[in-house]
Amino acid sequence: MTRFVTKLAAATAAVALASVPGLASAQTTKAVDEKTGPVSFANVASVRIGNPGSLITETQRSPLTPGQSKLSPDRTVVPRDAGEQGTLGDKWAINLGRYGAQSPFPAGIASRDHNVVAALQQTTVPTAVAESNYALIDNGRGGAKPLDNTVLVLEGAKSSVDCAAPGKATSSTSVGKIWVRGENGDLKPSGASGVDVKGLKLGPPSMIKNESLSKDKTTSDLTVTRVTAFDQLIRQDGWRAGDVTAVAGWKVDIVTHVRDETGKDLREARTTVVLGGVSCAIPRNFVAKPAGGTGPGAAPEQPAVPGTVPAGGIPPQAEDSTRTVVGLGLLGGGILVGAAAMLMLRRRKPAPLREK
Repeated sequence: MTRFVTKLAAATAAVALASVPGLASAQTTKAVDEKTGPVSFANVASVRIGNPGSLITETQRSPLTPGQSKLSPDRTVVPRDAGEQGTLGDKWAINLGRYGAQSPFPAGIASRDHNVVAALQQTTVPTAVAESNYALIDNGRGGAKPLDNTVLVLEGAKSSVDCAAPGKATSSTSVGKIWVRGENGDLKPSGASGVDVKGLKLGPPSMIKNESLSKDKTTSDLTVTRVTAFDQLIRQDGWRAGDVTAVAGWKVDIVTHVRDETGKDLREARTTVVLGGVSCAIPRNFVAKPAGGTGPGAAPEQPAVPGTVPAGGIPPQAEDSTRTVVGLGLLGGGILVGAAAMLMLRRRKPAPLREK
């Protein structure tokens, strides 16, 4: 039944789009294969807490016909709501670039919207980009302002991929500055190629009931490196590779040594954060279409078949550092339009479908 619904939704979406002025050419555009064709993905921020728990924000997937899928600017922080906080914990937050009256960033870093896009070009070449400023905030520090609790900043971070051909799949991961809070408490630049810090005053993302943690004695070892392999991405099941795959992004590995007032080790919390994770994939025999034309992908602003792997959650089952959140599934192209069409069909044919 699920397969039938997906096919019906895609078909009805194509019919609906063909009737919209300015989009009639979309019906003549041949869609790429959903399972093996060129595809790209882009994710603004995801976190793996312990093993195998993870919190994955909305992931953009390139459309099946030329166009793009872009993350809404309303996603400004992780965790966004109580459900995500219940998964990640109530101590950490990640600002994704935009802020209000109080900035979590060093002076001079302006509020901005992120740009997280997965696209299929008119040539059917898949591309993806994720760019923004990122701030890791530890509210367990107890500072009066967000900036007082910021321990890590990636200023001007950008990751991008382009799979133009089997021999021309490229990736790029860059950053203007990486800021880290030092031993004296100052937030200062620490280079632009990566970071390896021991003894950072950073607590765990969540507390265990009755845990006698000492903020002064608890420290973390933090490293920031570039994503270089597909398996380093934190992703949902719908996020796939191909015969040829390019990846990019920033990976933050944190090992927190939780200690009590006497300095005794209580536990070790391991957390991995991927910021701006992107990938593109093509089959081994992929050949791009000629450039140019006036089809719906010449300037991909309105995706013919958008796709998003949404964020979602499973409440933690135990009071420990391993908590799980998973994507709720893949929203294929035209699902909303297809749903409306299905309602009309149901009115005409009230007999229910039987699942085999």
